[in-house]
Amino acid sequence: MDDRVAEVRVCDVHYPERLKAIHDAPPVLYTLGTFEEADRYAVAIVGARRSTAYGRAVTERLSAGLAQKGFTIVSGMARGIDGWAHRAALDAGGRTVAVLGCGVDVTYPPEHDQLKQDIVRHGVVMTEFPIGTPPHRAHFPKRNRLISGLTLGTVVVEATARSGSLITARLALEQGREVFAVPGNVDSELSEGTNHLIQQGAKLVGRVEDIVEELLPQLDNVFVAGLTRPSSVRDNSPPAELSGDMMILYRLLHTGQMHIDALVHGSGLHVSTVSGRLLEMELNGCVEQLTGQWYRRAR
Repeated sequence: MDDRVAEVRVCDVHYPERLKAIHDAPPVLYTLGTFEEADRYAVAIVGARRSTAYGRAVTERLSAGLAQKGFTIVSGMARGIDGWAHRAALDAGGRTVAVLGCGVDVTYPPEHDQLKQDIVRHGVVMTEFPIGTPPHRAHFPKRNRLISGLTLGTVVVEATARSGSLITARLALEQGREVFAVPGNVDSELSEGTNHLIQQGAKLVGRVEDIVEELLPQLDNVFVAGLTRPSSVRDNSPPAELSGDMMILYRLLHTGQMHIDALVHGSGLHVSTVSGRLLEMELNGCVEQLTGQWYRRAR
C-alpha cells in the first residue's frame, strides 16, 4: 500500500462526525490528505458531467463564495460540475473533499490527475473502496451517500431527469440534510432534474447567501462570527413605477445576480416577454445587465 494512504476507521477520532451519523457509514475510509475540524462545515456541489457554460459559471461562483466563507466543498471529482466545484474552491483558497467511486490510488477521470494532487494538498481524496479498485458504474451511486453524508447540505446545479445527482439529493433528504437546486432553462434537458427538485421542495438558490441563510441554524457561534451576515434585512420593495411582469422579475432578483434562463423559469413567463421586460427595466434604471445575460437590481 502507498504509505501516503491512510485507513480511517469509524472508531477513529479523525473519522468525520457527520458521516459517522448516517446509518450505513462505511467501517473504513481510505484517504489521501487529512481531515480537519473545519471540514465539519461542508457543502456538496454536484451536477452534470456534460454541463453548460451557465452551469459552470454558477458552480464556480457558488463554490468560490462558500469556500471564502469557510465552508469545505465536497464533490465526486467527476468531469463537469464536480471538477469545476473542486477547482473553484481551491482557487479561492479553500478546502475541498473528493469522494471517489474507485480506489484512492486510481485517478478517474485520468485527466483530473493534477486536480487530485491539488486536492490532497488542500483537502482530502477519499473512498470506501479498497486500494486498486477500478471505477465501475455501480460504485458511483453507492459513493453518493458519502458525498451527502459528509455535508450540511447538497447543491445540485445541472441534472437530467435520470442524473446520478438526483440520487445524491434523495440520499441527502434521507439523511436529514438540506437540498438546494439551481433553476435552469425549462427547455433544457439539463434543467429537468433541478427544476423538478425545486417543484418537490428543494431550496431554490442563485447566490451564496441563499445557502448560508438556510444553514445558519446548524452553524455554531464561532463559525457564524466569521461570516458576512446575510443581506436579508435589505428593503426588497420594488420601485413604485414597476407593475405586472416587471414586478415579478424584480422580486426574483432579490436573491442577487440571476441568469435570464433562471428568470424565465422562476417567473413562468415566455423568454421573449422576459427579454422585453428586462430591457424596459434597464432603460428606467431598475436593473442592469451583466456579461453573459446575467442581471441584477440597480436599485
